[in-house]
Amino acid sequence: MQSTNSITQSAEGILSTNRVLRNTYALLAATLLFSAVMAAVSMAIAPPRGMALISTLGALGVLMFVLPKFENSASGVGIVFLGTGLLGFGLGPMLNAYASLPNGSTIVATAMGGTGVIFLALSSYVLTTKKSFDFMGGMLFVGLMVVFGAMIINIFAQIPALSIALSAGIVLLMSGFILFDTSRIVNGGETNYIRATVSMFLNIFNLFTSLLHLLGIMSDD
Repeated sequence: MQSTNSITQSAEGILSTNRVLRNTYALLAATLLFSAVMAAVSMAIAPPRGMALISTLGALGVLMFVLPKFENSASGVGIVFLGTGLLGFGLGPMLNAYASLPNGSTIVATAMGGTGVIFLALSSYVLTTKKSFDFMGGMLFVGLMVVFGAMIINIFAQIPALSIALSAGIVLLMSGFILFDTSRIVNGGETNYIRATVSMFLNIFNLFTSLLHLLGIMSDD
């Protein structure tokens, strides 16, 4: 009897995990598309950089302080779209700046393609192997604090080499977070698909912007 209960609980756990995984990737795909549309709108109307900054800060405020109150309800989905849409809109001026460079469209396309390849490769690895990357949690947190501190320093110091190192560090850090977050979903550590979607979206968003910066620096122009 105990064995039957264990099998039933295990089957229910697998179904729950698969449901979270399915909902996460469906919402992630929808928010990425919506964010891309908002970025295109922003590029078309070319808002001032100040407005783009306000949009980005507003998005972070929505996702960090408003969403946690609604992440267990249907209203949370709308808030996720609001936050990710604002992030996409805030990206417009940056994309226009890179697109205006010689070979700028190629740089943007390469950054998008590179982001997609990295995300799909790392996610597929975890989904295939079911390997746990929980051990990376502490290291990723420390890395995040180091990057954050270096960013603050570089706001005042404006050191080009540090800026390059920061972008490269963020690429590695976000790659680690993709492994970590996917692993948590697959192994039942994350049971809220709204929260999981936001984590994955931010990983992809930061990965893309950092790759864009690195490719822009490495271009001949």
